[in-house]
Amino acid sequence: MPEIDDQTQLTQSPHYAELSPSAKRQRLQELALVFLRLGTIAFGGPTAHIALIDDEVVKRRRWLSSEKLLDLLGVTNLIPGPNSTELVIHIGYERAGWRGLLVAGSCFILPAMLMVWALAAIYARYQTVPTVGWLLYGIKPVIIAVVIQALWTLGKKAVNNLPTGIAAVAVTVAFWFGLNEILLLLLAGLGVMLVSNWQHFRQGNQMAILLPSSALLTFSSDSPRVATSAASPASWPQVFLFFLKIGSVLYGSGYVLLAFLQRELVERTQWLTSQQLLDAVAIGQFTPGPVFTTATFIGYLLAGHAGAVAGTIGIFLPAFVLVAVVNPWVPRIRRSAWASRFLDGVNAASLALMAVVTYQLGKAALVDWLTVLLALLGLVAIFRFKLNSAWLVAAGGLVGLLSQLWLS
Repeated sequence: MPEIDDQTQLTQSPHYAELSPSAKRQRLQELALVFLRLGTIAFGGPTAHIALIDDEVVKRRRWLSSEKLLDLLGVTNLIPGPNSTELVIHIGYERAGWRGLLVAGSCFILPAMLMVWALAAIYARYQTVPTVGWLLYGIKPVIIAVVIQALWTLGKKAVNNLPTGIAAVAVTVAFWFGLNEILLLLLAGLGVMLVSNWQHFRQGNQMAILLPSSALLTFSSDSPRVATSAASPASWPQVFLFFLKIGSVLYGSGYVLLAFLQRELVERTQWLTSQQLLDAVAIGQFTPGPVFTTATFIGYLLAGHAGAVAGTIGIFLPAFVLVAVVNPWVPRIRRSAWASRFLDGVNAASLALMAVVTYQLGKAALVDWLTVLLALLGLVAIFRFKLNSAWLVAAGGLVGLLSQLWLS
């Protein structure tokens, strides 16, 4: 059976504004259901989240082409905030305008927020983190299989000529030597742009502005601080403002978030102990969805239920605003020869960074013969039988549970 062309399928889908009221509601409900489910099963961090999104949105529902998803991912990598959540918000905006933006992003965040909120209440009572190591033991190997499949399919789109191939290899090597990922994305974009357009360099074409939010980059962890006292407890407005600043300026992984929170909450304000902070990050790591829901946990510890809500809204609000501002620029970038090649370089670099992270995740996940077997079976299930990633995650969790029962 011939494969359906992405672009043909997409052009048959009417724009949200052209739909009837009932069709609009149906599209929003579909967005809500899809991202509630993804938010519930999205273990493994941003790289795994992107792979799950690719499987559901591109391969199964064909809401976007692979090229469009890569463009959104490339732009997302250039703005602060949680990348996978911002990618979800982009998709919601593409499908249903500002309503879709709010529905998709909120539904992706909500499952993790509720889980972390409940765990925070348990932690506040018993001062211990529930252990679910058996769950991650089975889920992590199959997530590696999902990520490898996404890297394969997206990589064929992103690395499609010599300049992007060179950029991908160079970024992979440079990242191993510790260069900053944002710097690498920018250098890759500039390199591919200049090499691909060198013959037009004298024409004076100007690249489209990629970051309308670039003024945010002038802020850093040394920007004006929330007025606090080490002797006074935090209030929910202070929690909101603190996490609003983080969501507006923070790039990088959960480890960057940990370093930022250690400096601000443990060393400066002394609102938390180091152990409390480590427990908060651990909760964010082993629950599904965005790691930034660590803010929900910390907000609860600092200011109760109001603090949990304030922390969550504060850290994710900039992502919604930035996506709403940046998204209209994506088609303009593609129409410009210079900006389009810049985005090609960023896309290739993004896939290279994903590949490095996948290797690191693999070393942590594949720890014995059973986890290796799970990863191999996951690869067969995805590549050969096209099994839905949600079933893989469920199967991995079940195997983890059975192995725990067997060993206990």
